[in-house]
Amino acid sequence: MTAGAEAGLLSGIRVVDLSSSWVGAHMGLFFADQGAEVVCLEPPDGSALRHSAAWAFLGRGKHSVVADLAQPEGVEQARGLALAADVVVQTWRPETAPRLGLGYGDLAAANPGLVYTSVSGFGSKGPFARIPGHEALVMAKLGFAVQFSAFTPRGGPAYCSVPYATFSAAHTALHGTLAALYERERSGLGQHVESSLAQGMAAMDPWRWFLAFIVRQYPEAYEAAAPIGDDGIPNHSFAFRLLVALSSDGHWLQFSQVSPHLFAAFMRVLGLDWMLTDDEWSTVPEIDDRDRRRQLWEQMLTAARSKTLGEWREIFDEEPDVWAEVFRRGSELLDHPQIVHDERVICIDDPALGPVRQPGPLVTGVGAGSDPSRPAPELGCDEVSASWNTVTRQLAGTPAAAGATPSGTPPLAGVTVLELGTYYAAPFAGALLADYGARVIKVESLDGEPMRTIMGFPESGAAKSLQGKQSISLDLSSDEGRAIVHRLAASADIVMQSYRAGVAVRLGVDAATLHAVNPGLVYINSPGYGEGGPCGHRPAFAPTIGAGAGAGWRNVGPSVAASDQLDLEGIKEASLRLGMATQVGGNADGCSAVVVGSAMLAGLLGARRNASAAAGTTLATSMLTSMAHVLCEDCVDYEGRSPTPTADSQLYGLSACYRLYRAAQDWVFLAAPSDRDWRRFVGALERAGVGQTLPSDPRFADATSRAVHDDVLAAKLEDIFASKDAAEWENLLTAEDVGCVEVALEPFESLLLDESEDSYGQAAGLIAEVEHPALGVHPRLTSLAHLSRSPTVLGRGCLLGEHTNQILAELGYGSDDIARLHAEGIVSG
Repeated sequence: MTAGAEAGLLSGIRVVDLSSSWVGAHMGLFFADQGAEVVCLEPPDGSALRHSAAWAFLGRGKHSVVADLAQPEGVEQARGLALAADVVVQTWRPETAPRLGLGYGDLAAANPGLVYTSVSGFGSKGPFARIPGHEALVMAKLGFAVQFSAFTPRGGPAYCSVPYATFSAAHTALHGTLAALYERERSGLGQHVESSLAQGMAAMDPWRWFLAFIVRQYPEAYEAAAPIGDDGIPNHSFAFRLLVALSSDGHWLQFSQVSPHLFAAFMRVLGLDWMLTDDEWSTVPEIDDRDRRRQLWEQMLTAARSKTLGEWREIFDEEPDVWAEVFRRGSELLDHPQIVHDERVICIDDPALGPVRQPGPLVTGVGAGSDPSRPAPELGCDEVSASWNTVTRQLAGTPAAAGATPSGTPPLAGVTVLELGTYYAAPFAGALLADYGARVIKVESLDGEPMRTIMGFPESGAAKSLQGKQSISLDLSSDEGRAIVHRLAASADIVMQSYRAGVAVRLGVDAATLHAVNPGLVYINSPGYGEGGPCGHRPAFAPTIGAGAGAGWRNVGPSVAASDQLDLEGIKEASLRLGMATQVGGNADGCSAVVVGSAMLAGLLGARRNASAAAGTTLATSMLTSMAHVLCEDCVDYEGRSPTPTADSQLYGLSACYRLYRAAQDWVFLAAPSDRDWRRFVGALERAGVGQTLPSDPRFADATSRAVHDDVLAAKLEDIFASKDAAEWENLLTAEDVGCVEVALEPFESLLLDESEDSYGQAAGLIAEVEHPALGVHPRLTSLAHLSRSPTVLGRGCLLGEHTNQILAELGYGSDDIARLHAEGIVSG
């Protein structure tokens, strides 16, 4: 932090990032923004991230140390930093760190308080452990690329430009790291934390896992349906509730009308509300007949196109229940009215680049510290590590300092979280903390969490976000219901609320009210848009935020024709692809949920480390700011910045060396972006008897030359890959340490539900089994980060009000009082 700046939640923590990777950079940024001292270890020619426009953002507030890990003195330099650190982050393949002498086992004896975090592509165990951890390889190998086929009209798997796996893995790793640091306050001991891009992607899906499980369990009763039929007509009513439409002046809009009253308001402003009372149409948007479904869709698109964007904005101002986001592009998110209102954009003067506009910290508020002001460091610019004491760091007064044996309790044992919110974007964070041993009490209305009934099979839509929680169902608008929540808050460590702006105040569960009950409470505001401002009262669903942030256009924009070239059929086709581009694989809900988890854990750790300053801690996260961090390559603005790498119009990938190829049978993804990767790749081809001219061709001699002749190289590689089956290419090239995998044709959830012992999910330790009262015995994901010393708690989803009586009894209510509360409709369950 700069002199005189307010310390952040993680002030005093020392972090060494050995990775030079996007995952490590996002983790380090979170630490640096909250006041930690973060040192990036870079090779002599600097991190590859320095070539990205996002470096000005990712590097802010950090320090740079140059060390050549190919030389013994470079390894010793890295070791010295690690022995003085609280946290070490590395993203190498599992065998690399031990080979260098920089593994956890090499460092922990001399620094027993070290929290050592490893993030790989697929995890350290299982059949894919040695595959390089490129985002696109994870997407291809685990069945996401085939889901992205909805992005392109050509058929076959497609490339996803939004780095969902990278960003989410950074935060699942942060969850494990922060939980381990919190446990260290009790034991004095560090531990090894492991996560992966695969586990990061597992956070994205709200319910596909359970739908796949139900289809497998009841094949005669349920059949998995694709979002779009072979006739190009949507199969689900979500396509109408979350309509993607084109305005008359050429702006794509993502509407947000999920609940019945929101949809009814939408139909009214479209001039189609007559359908709601017409005998033939009264079930809209639920229509079985495909031709009538097509007619409804076309009428809605035509009505939406009858208005300009300006006219639609006038309607939004007049109709609070009707809302759409424009599909933004590039850095336009930095000028979103809500982002501007919340002052979530900062400007840092960079000595080389000048003023750089960029997203502010993910977590703001009372206790979160000042906005960062130090620019990204020049190579080798380090102002802190010389002052780091390399003597073994141990926490005074902890059991470990006295030689005690660690208890083996979960890292968040004894922590209570009170959850006030619905859907997935914030509540899934509670499930993440429950995995680490926190007691999470979900306060539900008498009608319950809406996701419980959002899918055809009861509880399947909400089971994942409810895992490990306890449910109390009550009428929060009543005085007695509110009093119960206040009594719960009095003994809670964290309250997380995600209601729309003004609701928490109206219900009497806002930060000021609950801090009066419990001054030491860490209060997290995580509404969709914000606590106020122009959009705070608006519904914020994953597609809406994804469109408004720019994720949709980033994924499919290159393949969408200019709007003035589209007739109704063209609008329908583009509408479907844009709609899928904000929902398939990754989404704004999942990205926001992992950020809320990081915010809760950082607040908890900060309060534990500095109890005297914890009173009144009120933190805030924002879905839009979370997506700005995800899209940081776009959301950095300065004069002369380089363009964001963009996929080709067919969405094969970013370049000839980083893209999909059709093999003789099925598809492969090749990831050989660097000169070192290229040399390894062409060497493997030579030894296989193909592509012998590539190594000596001057057009492909280095990355710059390959970029100039990218189309020529892609054509040559298309011919080469067409000569063998995809599985053969994977076996041949991965044996030579080349990043090339066969594209899985089954979606991620199907791969993980494979019960065979040698399946990826089983072998990598990603699957556990629990028994749910409604769903029966079913597999669930293990925690999204694994800790070497602390056990996790893998619970099942809870039923509505399942724990109401238990919780009331704990609060001191007698059986007669509990019976009265039920009889008067104050509580249920």
